[in-house]
Amino acid sequence: MKISRVGVDLAKNVYQVHGVDARDHVVWQKRLRRDNWLGELQRCVPEGAEIGIEACAGAHHWGRELVARGYQVKLMAPQFVKPYVKSNKSDRNDAAAICEAMSRPSMRFVAPKSTEQQDIQAVHRVRSELIKQRTAKANQIRGLVGEYGLVAPLGIHTLRKALPRWLEGADNGLSSRFRRLLAGLAEDLRHLDQRIKMLDGELTSMVKEIPAAQRLTTLNGVGPIIATALVAALGTGEGFSRGRDFAVTLGLTPKHHGTGGKDRILGISKRGDAYLRTVLIHGARAAVYAAKGKTDPLSRWINALLERRHANVVIVALANKTARMAWALLRHDRDYDADWSTATAPAQ
Repeated sequence: MKISRVGVDLAKNVYQVHGVDARDHVVWQKRLRRDNWLGELQRCVPEGAEIGIEACAGAHHWGRELVARGYQVKLMAPQFVKPYVKSNKSDRNDAAAICEAMSRPSMRFVAPKSTEQQDIQAVHRVRSELIKQRTAKANQIRGLVGEYGLVAPLGIHTLRKALPRWLEGADNGLSSRFRRLLAGLAEDLRHLDQRIKMLDGELTSMVKEIPAAQRLTTLNGVGPIIATALVAALGTGEGFSRGRDFAVTLGLTPKHHGTGGKDRILGISKRGDAYLRTVLIHGARAAVYAAKGKTDPLSRWINALLERRHANVVIVALANKTARMAWALLRHDRDYDADWSTATAPAQ
């Protein structure tokens, strides 16, 4: 029988496949090695067939490879596949669950990322991890010097200024051994600062090379970091049918709880990409503070909302609006229009 749909459970070296025909009869189940699984798939599965994969490590790479070979690739979030796993967990059952899940008409799929999107995302992931390491290093320094009676004011900038004073001060009670340790920690902090600064420059260079990112920087509260993060997440925006869907995946829309005919609208859901949601909110916070006293359409919308809602609510509402506008700019390949941006958006 002709195979029409295949579920693939990816692993490090061994891949399990589960194929069905047009009547959903199981016709192909096999365990394949990484080095020959594509050749075996091409031999058994005709071009144009649907291939389902969980959106996990390596999924976007294999998705591009399969699309290049004429297959229709459907990536799904693992949490949407889990309910279809029958009995005990195994590679065989996982592949069958993927195959079944991809056939559901209401299933949500993930758009495969291009190599450029993954490059941008990698820069953001590395930068985010370096910032965490820098914060941990700063906290370690504060904790250690606190044992010697030294306290730095809040903020990493003040810590940088305090370090030379502590190292050079002769009467602050620091031993020579601890001074050597502290000098090494200060050097670690400088190295992390340099690495983060270098990646910031890399993101700025990317904006100059990517027209879509340049258009996004025209939005209020969007700089190189947010613009490149949006390009990495959205691509051309084809993975979403409307801007609201994108805002939902970022957790910027209200959480809904309803039972017994009683509905409750709660705070934002905070689902999806926490990093992108965070930088959008930080950008929106800067835009809200900068809107005071301005008379352009978006600033008037922000200031009018501030009169009746808390500033944090307005910030999240603007982040929601920014996410929707970013999708529209990328999906329709258009430039930012300040008058168009004042279309009504619900407060969160």
